[in-house]
Amino acid sequence: MQSKKGVSVMIYALCDFDLLQKYNLSCEDFINRCYELDVEIVQYRDKNFDLDKIKERLLLVRRLWDKTLIVNDYIELAEYCNGVHIGQGDLKKYGTIESIRDIIGDKILGLSTHNKEEVLKANQMDLDYIGLGAYRQTSTKDVSSVGGKKLLEIAKLSTHPVAIIGGVKLSDELDVDYKVIGSDICKSISPPYIDNKK
Repeated sequence: MQSKKGVSVMIYALCDFDLLQKYNLSCEDFINRCYELDVEIVQYRDKNFDLDKIKERLLLVRRLWDKTLIVNDYIELAEYCNGVHIGQGDLKKYGTIESIRDIIGDKILGLSTHNKEEVLKANQMDLDYIGLGAYRQTSTKDVSSVGGKKLLEIAKLSTHPVAIIGGVKLSDELDVDYKVIGSDICKSISPPYIDNKK
């Protein structure tokens, strides 16, 4: 992954299995919309099923998507896609980025960060990009802190390409390399959706 500063921000799509179910969408629906939006990267995230089921669905997305595909968390599934995105908890689990590199080799590796301290630590790591967020409140996962516009200043401290995550919309104009969008893509292809939980 190369930094693209100076050109339009690329879309990094989050294909979250729970989101697809919430909006009554198939993987095909989501991926077709990604092609329409000229998305560069798709990350597949699946938190609720066993590894074999996650692998099965990841392989389906791989068949549908011929560009860069990242899997969320599951380092053991890296061989079926172009790379892995991990969180701070995964980093603690594996100990070091070097330990993860031993498993995934030169595949793409991204790490979630949330503040200046984590970004500065990430600068010392063998990463291909960082995720930085949450930009705003999001329904896809629990968010302990929302950074908003101040994240754009923190992003400038990164030596890696930056993907802003968490509640990002297609219409957001952000001075970073990638904007990670999940629910807003789903909303753009599904019938008017009413969230009864709000």
